[in-house]
Amino acid sequence: MARAAVKAKQAQRAKTAPKPRGRRKHSGGGNPNQELFFTRLRTHAKWVYVLLAVLFAVTFAFLGVGSGTNGGLDQLFSNLNIFGGGGPSVSKAQKYIRDHPNDPKGFRDLATAYESKGDTPNAISALQQLTLHRPKDVKAWSELAGLQANQAQVYLADYQNAYQLQQLAAPSQPFLPTGTLATAIGTDPIEQAASSTAQTSVSDLSSKVQLAYNGAVQSWTKLTELQPKNANVWFSLGQAAQSAGDSATAVRAYTRYLKLNPEGTSAGQIKALIKSLKTTSSP
Repeated sequence: MARAAVKAKQAQRAKTAPKPRGRRKHSGGGNPNQELFFTRLRTHAKWVYVLLAVLFAVTFAFLGVGSGTNGGLDQLFSNLNIFGGGGPSVSKAQKYIRDHPNDPKGFRDLATAYESKGDTPNAISALQQLTLHRPKDVKAWSELAGLQANQAQVYLADYQNAYQLQQLAAPSQPFLPTGTLATAIGTDPIEQAASSTAQTSVSDLSSKVQLAYNGAVQSWTKLTELQPKNANVWFSLGQAAQSAGDSATAVRAYTRYLKLNPEGTSAGQIKALIKSLKTTSSP
């Protein structure tokens, strides 16, 4: 009886005890909703960190922290060109030249504008005008020579492609007979027309390659006059002259390079190259 009375009192206390407030706990303890929140946070943590990084970068650039004259949003999005180009435009530079024909600034801006558009031939023309106004501008001459050499490489690649197309335009020509038999058989008019068009393209590109390399030789030659003790300038002249087929100028440039830089790591190769150029250029 005593034991039954104890159990009855415990049951009565359980009924009268105040119920706990708040969310119901699950069998493992803790708050299930809170654990769900952290689970979701871990799941999407990658995207949260990316968003925070972007916001930090934008704020950092906007405030200009650690940036120089090209800092801020303009620097951050320079490659995207969202806020427009920071350099001069072709039309503005051309207008400036019309208004100030004797001010080299216009040609400097025009060259920069054409380079930003990837228009190398017009950039070269603008730099040539700039060097007429500033004949001792080493930077302008160096930039001009570099563009001329790069343009020559582009023309050379186009020439090689055009030459291959020329061979494909008339595939039967290498196998045709010559002399009286060839006259009697005649040629395929379609192949002949295609070959003629391809030959015109090849000849045109060949001239462009030669002119571009010759221009680079002239520009590097001018730089050797402005910087006669600059070994790198003499080496660049040698390369341009060699590419242009001007062996005499190439030998002179490489020889001068070795005098200014006799202990260079490529001295042995340059000496061998000079010997080879002298052999090929000799009658």
